[in-house]
Amino acid sequence: MQTCTRFLLLIFLASSLTVSAQKQQQTSVPLTSLQQQFVDLGFGMFIHYNIPTYMDDDWADPDASPKLFNPRKLDTDQWAKAARSANMTYGCLTTKHHSGFAIWDTKTTPYNVMNSPLKKDVVSMYANSFRKAGLKVMLYYSILDTHHKLRPGHITPEHIRMIKAQLTELLTNYGEISALIIDGWDAPWSRISYDDVPFEEIYSLIKSIQPNCLVMDLNAAKYPAEALFYTDIKSYEQGAGQHISKESNRLPALSCLPINTAWFWKPDFPSKPVKSADQLVKEMLIPFNQAYCNFILNVAPNRDGRIDDNAVTELAKIGTLYKGNTNPPKLPVYDGPLISPNLAKRKAANGSWSDDMWIMDFANDDSFSTAWRSHRSVKQPWIEIDLGRETGFNTVSITEAKANVTAYEIDYFSNNSWKPLQNGNYTGRVKIHRFNRVWGQKVRIRFETFTSSPAIAEIGVYNERR
Repeated sequence: MQTCTRFLLLIFLASSLTVSAQKQQQTSVPLTSLQQQFVDLGFGMFIHYNIPTYMDDDWADPDASPKLFNPRKLDTDQWAKAARSANMTYGCLTTKHHSGFAIWDTKTTPYNVMNSPLKKDVVSMYANSFRKAGLKVMLYYSILDTHHKLRPGHITPEHIRMIKAQLTELLTNYGEISALIIDGWDAPWSRISYDDVPFEEIYSLIKSIQPNCLVMDLNAAKYPAEALFYTDIKSYEQGAGQHISKESNRLPALSCLPINTAWFWKPDFPSKPVKSADQLVKEMLIPFNQAYCNFILNVAPNRDGRIDDNAVTELAKIGTLYKGNTNPPKLPVYDGPLISPNLAKRKAANGSWSDDMWIMDFANDDSFSTAWRSHRSVKQPWIEIDLGRETGFNTVSITEAKANVTAYEIDYFSNNSWKPLQNGNYTGRVKIHRFNRVWGQKVRIRFETFTSSPAIAEIGVYNERR
């Protein structure tokens, strides 16, 4: 970006934050209450509508002309009416997908809907229609942005400022936003880490503007199902092979699936059968709701900007079978989300004898699919992470490959000596310890009792803002 563009972005961000402080006078609700409210909503409409609608692929050409975005009969009231007919409680619109085209009146880039033949703010139209129909408003936003070259190896401070400015617009100009579904961030396919685009900064910005806006990152492809890593709601994309356990889930969750064969509209959608109401309600919607999971069904508007008749008909059938989340279960106790940078990631590791090739470096390689495995002959295994220098931290997470450790000790090394930190007896796969901040150079875990040799997928050390 040119110097003057960078300057304008800085000015815009500063002014937007001032406006948000004046306009968004929300009374902050505890996160656990917001999570329960989201689960209670039960059912919503995902609306994938953006420039890929006018192309053959869900991942659009990043250089596609805004002139392609030309709906002749755009009708967001029809979308809302269809959602109500299915007894949905909210909608979520793709404000910007992976190719970077913004369908709101943004000041951050000319690559937006105001430079299309439509020249109307679709986010505003959608928000007004859904609120008028008594439905809550949520928004989808992609961090990955191939048009603006916001992708691995190319991310600059200007990109971070653009993200912050765009999110500020979306959270300032369209009333109360109940949740942001964020995509293209620290997933194996996007490869943009929470360090490249700082998660805690973005999360804190969102909460500073709208404290009751839930942040949902679609990161279940990487992070384990047993804890909330970098998200307020555990989110599963069924089409990508991410399936919630209806039997064992204990976290506030979201599962998403398109009613058609793809997320964005395709020419065969009007004539191709959609997923049946009976299957969606009986096999997904009702059992998901009983497993603390909200189900969001994607319905893709066509190139005229309307939902096809076959989808409208099936949504009405859903409404005859599903009368809402009438008896939602109360969420059990669970740990709050981890949102801070992992100070242990790829730092020097040491430990007792390992099993074969699975040496201690696998315990903090930023991959939950690999693990350090203790050798079967070691009776008192241990592993430690060297942070490189004395650093403040107040949280440690231990994720096993499979839960079998039942007692352990956490120590930290400070001023040339080891000091006890926590005694642990959590039996779950993910063990999270929060404590008053200490300063140390190393963190060590000593395993005392276990049913089989410890195998540690990831160790996390965090200095949380609290």
